[in-house]
Amino acid sequence: MRTNLSLRQLEAILAIADQGNFSSAAEHIHVSQPSLSRTIRLAEEALGARIFDRDTRSVSLTPAGRELLPIARRIVDEFSDSMSELSQFMEGRRGRVRVAALPSMAPSLMVEVVASFSAAYPQVDFVLKVDSADRVLALLEARSIDIGLTVQPPPDGRFAYQHLQDDEFVLICRADDPLAVNSRPGRVFGWDVFAERRFIAASPGSNTRAATDAAFMAAGVTLRPAHEVDSSNLPILGGLVASGLGLTALPGSALSCLNQPGLVSRRLARPDVRRKVGIVTLAGRTQSIATTRFIEQLKLAADALLPAPSLA
Repeated sequence: MRTNLSLRQLEAILAIADQGNFSSAAEHIHVSQPSLSRTIRLAEEALGARIFDRDTRSVSLTPAGRELLPIARRIVDEFSDSMSELSQFMEGRRGRVRVAALPSMAPSLMVEVVASFSAAYPQVDFVLKVDSADRVLALLEARSIDIGLTVQPPPDGRFAYQHLQDDEFVLICRADDPLAVNSRPGRVFGWDVFAERRFIAASPGSNTRAATDAAFMAAGVTLRPAHEVDSSNLPILGGLVASGLGLTALPGSALSCLNQPGLVSRRLARPDVRRKVGIVTLAGRTQSIATTRFIEQLKLAADALLPAPSLA
C-alpha cells in the first residue's frame, strides 16, 4: 500500500523531532500549535500508525516514527537542494547553453566568450559544436542547440537573426607568392586573378562554395577547381595553399583558422562578396536566462574578437 505524505507534513515531523516538543516546533516553522497538531494527526492517519508518543511533559518517536525520520529528512533535503538548483537556473547562474558555430567563427567567439562567461558563471555548462551553415540551421530546427553562430538565414520566419559582422571574401595566398610580393598595400584584385592560377575550392554544397561560384559567374570567369576541401576542414585547405598547390578565396575571418602563419590575404572586388554573420536562434523559442546572458556577452565581444581580414 502506497502512503502519501505531503512535504509540509514531513517538515512538521522533522521540526518536532528536532525541537523536542510541539510548542517549539510550531514556532520554528511559523504555524500555530493547533495547526501543527492537526498536520501530525493527518500524517498519522495517512501512515496508518502513530509517529510520536506524547504526554504532557515529553514527545518521543515511535518505532514507525524512527523508521520514517531519515526518509523524511532525505526527502526534505533533496527537495531543498532541487529548489536551490531551480532558483540558480531561474537566475541564470546554472544551466546548459548549446552552441554551434561556423569553423571560421568558432576559434574566436566560442573559445574566448565561453571562457570569460564561465569565469563569471561557473555552474553554467556548454555543449559546443562546429558545423556548416546548413547544419547549424538544421540543429536549431531540431532543438539540438540553442544558438547558432552562422551566416544570416533566409527570411522565412523560422529563425531570428542578430547581426555581428559583414565578412568580406578575400584572396588567400602564400606570403612569398608574386601576388603578395609584387602588390602594393591595399591593392584590390578582381576575381579573374584566379583564371590563370590553380584554385582550391570549398566543397560543393557549402555556403562558401556557393558564394565563390556566384562571384566567378558574375566576373565571367570559368574555371575548374584544382582541389576541393570540405569547408569544415579549414586547416587542410590552408595546408594545401601553404604547400604551393594553389590559391583560394575565403571569408576574411577564416584566415586565422587556417593555422598557417605564412599565408596572407588580399582584397577582392568586381564583384565585392560579403556574407553577413551573426547570432541565429529559433524564432519564437523562449531562451533560458543563462542563454540570454550568453547572447548578450557574444554581442559585446564580437567587435573585439571576430578577426578582420589581414590585408598585409
